[in-house]
Amino acid sequence: MKTHKLSRMTALALSALVLTAIAQTKKDVTPGEVNYQAGSSPLVSEPMVQSTNPKAPPMTQAEFDVARKTYFERCAGCHGVLRKGATGKPLTPDLTVAKGTDYLKIFIAYGSPAGMPNWQTSGEMTEAQVDLMARYIQHEPPQPPEWGMADMKGTWKVTVAPKDRPTKKMNNYNIANIFSTTLRDTGEVALIDGDTKQIINIVKTGYAVHISRTSASGRYLFVIGRDGRVNMIDLWMPKPDNVAEVRIGLEARSVETSKYKGKEGDFTDKLVIAGAYWPPQFVIMQGDTLEPLKIVSTRGMTVDKQEYHPEPRVASIVASHFKPEFIVNVKETGKTLMVDYKDIHALKVTELEAARFLHDGGWDSTQRYFMVAANNSNKIGVIDAKEDKVAAIVEVGKTPHPGRGANFIHPKFGPVWATGHLGDETISLIGTDPIKHKAQAFKVVEVLKGQGGGALFIKSHPKSRHLYSDTPLNPDPKLSQSVAVFDIDHLEKGYQVLPIAEWAGLVADGGAQRVVQPEYNKAGDEVWFAVWSAKNKQSALVIVDDKTLKLKAVIKDPRIITPTGHFNVFNTQNDVY
Repeated sequence: MKTHKLSRMTALALSALVLTAIAQTKKDVTPGEVNYQAGSSPLVSEPMVQSTNPKAPPMTQAEFDVARKTYFERCAGCHGVLRKGATGKPLTPDLTVAKGTDYLKIFIAYGSPAGMPNWQTSGEMTEAQVDLMARYIQHEPPQPPEWGMADMKGTWKVTVAPKDRPTKKMNNYNIANIFSTTLRDTGEVALIDGDTKQIINIVKTGYAVHISRTSASGRYLFVIGRDGRVNMIDLWMPKPDNVAEVRIGLEARSVETSKYKGKEGDFTDKLVIAGAYWPPQFVIMQGDTLEPLKIVSTRGMTVDKQEYHPEPRVASIVASHFKPEFIVNVKETGKTLMVDYKDIHALKVTELEAARFLHDGGWDSTQRYFMVAANNSNKIGVIDAKEDKVAAIVEVGKTPHPGRGANFIHPKFGPVWATGHLGDETISLIGTDPIKHKAQAFKVVEVLKGQGGGALFIKSHPKSRHLYSDTPLNPDPKLSQSVAVFDIDHLEKGYQVLPIAEWAGLVADGGAQRVVQPEYNKAGDEVWFAVWSAKNKQSALVIVDDKTLKLKAVIKDPRIITPTGHFNVFNTQNDVY
């Protein structure tokens, strides 16, 4: 019978070899990248059947349950729900059993060159927990339940039917300048009046809302939680609030509404689409009720090795302005799907080969080219929404994470779109004008140096001559608590640092106070930042005057708990960034 124990001498020798390799290459993976990938999955609470492997070390049911919980809290974001590999390496028994428990314990304890955290030496796990996880990953991975139409219909609620909703705006709010701010850990969004800086309502949503999206008409706000719950908020109500909801999966990130109005028809506000991490699928819904109408799986072959992947997650989704199409980006396979929604019962999907690990992105200034980050491939895919083709694949810095990116007119190179990076301090500027600036089109025309790695969002505005970049995942508090701002007309001068967390004036023990996601108001003369602390600590929103770069206002309220993303209604509705 094959043993899974090594002699003490062999284990010590193996440990030395492994640690040498890690020491030589660990510097290639930044703490910002590790922090980003290691987030907890909502699947941690889903029941699953214990799967055993007779060749693996034994585990009791109690041990299995603890290890499964730990895996979905700390590991699934990198290694995948089924451990087939995502941005991290596969951890399936055909690979792990042969390595043995002692070998696996070393890697879990000390981390790996590929970016796995040093769970034991960092104090995140005990030696006993490391042993448990080393045994767990030698067993067959348990599979969460699927989530089909019957499951969705069971969660679908219309609290205010379309016929009972207002026929005109019933409040005095400047809806176009309302901000939807994610209150991550409370499962809520705060609707804030951008004019008065007062909270309009705290709306119950799914857990850890990832994004807010505005309907084409500007009336409805849609949010999606990490737990797959989509909420529809009517901004015309006396106090804007939920009118419908549905759960489209067990873990999700993206939602969008149909925006096309042209010769092929008027589809504004007609449909809603949401994409799931688990099960790997997207769902098309009725635009005024969220009734689920069509489910499409994204399981399939990868664009590089043409290998089958069982859980390619749906990342960003945008609505084309040129055609009645949704642009659906599939993370693990590297495919961009052009989904023609004219007739969802005869759905037409054009499959484009972009690059693996597609994540987030945004439109260029003409809203023809969608610039999508393939983050672990260090590339930006340029998707031509008019011609339904990949216009270019652009090499950029390490692990790009642009959010929606930032468009502005470069003094020398004309229209550009910018992205920051999780893995290094650079900001890549890509030319986006193939007509008047053909030589620079879809090429990196300039690389700026920002504060450091761990950047999540970069932002500008058509009425601004500033470019803002956050670094909330950088391990240095001086960087994570501030932002870099560039003068677009004098990029050669470098950046100015704005001490956003300091301006918030929170208590000294206010936790991490990470500054995240610059967002402009409708007029383009204010920039809002979230100062994100722990659930039991005070957080705030800080508003900066874009012209003077001086503090304009601070919003503090005990209801503002773990604020992360925030979205201006007008800018989101019109894809202004």
